[in-house]
Amino acid sequence: MNQLLFGEMVKVLRTKGSLWVKVRSLHDGYEGWTTNTLLEQVDKATATARCEHVTTDMLSLLKAGERRMQIPTGSSLPFFSNGTGWLGTTEFTVEGRWINRLVQKPGAASLESLVMPWLNAPYLWGGRTPLGVDCSGFTQIIFKQLGFDLPRDAWQQAQEGKAVQKFADVHTGDLAFFNNKEDIVHVGILLDGGRIIHASGKVKIDKIDKKGLIDAATGERLLSLKAVRRIW
Repeated sequence: MNQLLFGEMVKVLRTKGSLWVKVRSLHDGYEGWTTNTLLEQVDKATATARCEHVTTDMLSLLKAGERRMQIPTGSSLPFFSNGTGWLGTTEFTVEGRWINRLVQKPGAASLESLVMPWLNAPYLWGGRTPLGVDCSGFTQIIFKQLGFDLPRDAWQQAQEGKAVQKFADVHTGDLAFFNNKEDIVHVGILLDGGRIIHASGKVKIDKIDKKGLIDAATGERLLSLKAVRRIW
């Protein structure tokens, strides 16, 4: 299960009846079914153009003619400049904050400004918005805003970047991966001071050491640390 955000491009794989469409996300290869009412046809050049701008407010008001809709943080803004963009032949405007994710330099300050508004967002398997998000959906959206297109699932993200061999060498922004016996089942983003922000029940900050994840409220040891990867 997965969610697509506004402006994210897909390839149509096949149709079923007059409503359902199987698609593949062009930014992470994820496949699934949606309705054609949520899609707008664009040409290949438009679909494959790298999108520079993304929203950063938790929700932003988008206007397209008489239509109004709220779009979540991390939504793509194709062919966007000075508050106006184009999705195919549809012109839209956005009220709220956005960034050019390809020109900003990622760092501890920019990371924390993006992750902190997510605190207490509820957990939702397959979710990628502040109204419901899972662990890898959270990391994927944050790193999208920082200019990095990660795969969708935690085990796939664990193959990105480069390995941090010693826990003493970790720094803010590294991705920490946790296993349950053999398989990677969880991911979070390291902050300073032995802290980690992740989606587990809700988006929250817990503690981490070289052995694994520790519940900040109870001191209970949760999952074992499998790997740390550095994306930037």
